[in-house]
Amino acid sequence: MSDTGASGEFALIDWIRRQPAPRPTGSWTRLGIGDDCAILGFGPAAASGPPRELLVTTDMLMDGRHFHLDRDGPEAVGYKAMGVNLSDIAAMAGVARAAVVAVALPRRRATEVARGLHTGLRALADRHGVELVGGDTNAWDGPLVIAVTVLGEATARGAVKRSGARPGDAVLVTGPLGGSLHSGRHLRPEPRIDEALLLHRAATIHAMIDLSDGLSSDLSHILEESGGLGAVLEPGAIPVHDDARQLAPGDPLAALGHSLDDGEDFELCLTVSPEDAERLCAPGALPRVYRIGEITRAPGLFLRDADGGLRPLEPRGFDHLRGDAGE
Repeated sequence: MSDTGASGEFALIDWIRRQPAPRPTGSWTRLGIGDDCAILGFGPAAASGPPRELLVTTDMLMDGRHFHLDRDGPEAVGYKAMGVNLSDIAAMAGVARAAVVAVALPRRRATEVARGLHTGLRALADRHGVELVGGDTNAWDGPLVIAVTVLGEATARGAVKRSGARPGDAVLVTGPLGGSLHSGRHLRPEPRIDEALLLHRAATIHAMIDLSDGLSSDLSHILEESGGLGAVLEPGAIPVHDDARQLAPGDPLAALGHSLDDGEDFELCLTVSPEDAERLCAPGALPRVYRIGEITRAPGLFLRDADGGLRPLEPRGFDHLRGDAGE
């Protein structure tokens, strides 16, 4: 990619990653830009133990882009702001520990909005044992902006990255997809932290990502970070959310399109060996997961047609800098 060629959010992130950045002596960084969380090694778990892994993630939400304050209310905004960050911790199969929050409040309603945000933030933080330990508060004449940073910890099995997919892996998702923006479900994300921890104990997860930008885009990130692999998806196996079906009544193909591209479902997409997939997808197994495709050595993302042919699937999920999806 040239510096002036490709555009969009992920092209910019790739450009930033390629800029020279010397690592200081004693750096804690184990993994920087390019995954759901950064990983810092911050000292041994015990005198003779390996370094512990600190997970760090942050997301900024803006009125008019990720929510509409007058319509949705500050409590829903706070809930979502915490939820999208906890979903990143889930994507690394980690445990969330603490959070800091920075806000730019609309001046005319500053106190009212701040209290509503706090209620929403605490609702989800308390459920997952996350302490609110600080942040920064400002007020201005512009719209509400909120940024949450969550600190978490990897389990003894280590953090799961995007970069470990292998040819032959099964592709799984943890729940139905599509239609979240239309229904308002995007304001009530349910981070799959518990599910990720259960799956991490039950199987060797090779790669994982949370579905915030859309299955087609987010699975493509796994493929790119895993060395340019490919994947074939089975359309009939992809769980389509009722919200997507309501957007396209009587049109299964359109509903499938929503499940591939809409985003903000905050389910998990993961890859595991075929043997582990068979166990995880067995009847009655918990948490419920859906096997939707396979990782291939040849690059590219494809849908399998009814006649067995392969149709290229272009990533069409959310991109902040292109503005081609979302609110």
